[in-house]
Amino acid sequence: MTLAERLRRDLIAASGEPMLPGDLPEHPDAADVPAAVLIAMTDRPEPGVILTVRRDDMRTHAGQVAFPGGRIDPGEDPTAAALREAQEEILLDPARCDIVGAIEPYRTVTGYLVTPVCAVIPPDLPLEPHEREVADWFEAPLHFLLDPANQQLRSAQFRGETRHYYELLWEDRRIWGATAAMIVNLSRRLQWH
Repeated sequence: MTLAERLRRDLIAASGEPMLPGDLPEHPDAADVPAAVLIAMTDRPEPGVILTVRRDDMRTHAGQVAFPGGRIDPGEDPTAAALREAQEEILLDPARCDIVGAIEPYRTVTGYLVTPVCAVIPPDLPLEPHEREVADWFEAPLHFLLDPANQQLRSAQFRGETRHYYELLWEDRRIWGATAAMIVNLSRRLQWH
């Protein structure tokens, strides 16, 4: 069974574990902004997941690790938006992506309702970070990301309230916040650990 076939089978069969719905938005009266990210998994014996590092001079989420993604433009669905953003951010050719399916949307504290779109891509594609948005990209092992032992629940004070979030530390990379929460949700759907 190929990686894409296995993912299609297992994403359909929900685990029964509760999914993380997201954060309480900073502006609760504002409408959610639809967005999508691409969870691109490399088709190799030990699959990996492509993640980006945002530039340090970005207006929001500077220096954070993220999936390629962004707002859904008018006329787009989550898959089209995720593919467009991945092409813009790391030059990932949409034709090289075997779309598997989407998992439950996640609401960010900044008011985005993000749909993670899962895809399988060939290994070792010549990806390049977009000079104005992405400082770097890397591939983290899927088995590491899916292992609940690596998904640490943390808390911090934010605007006078205690907020809880997940964090994964892989090599010198800190994956946290919405990206880590979407990884937790993926692990609860797949349960491959």
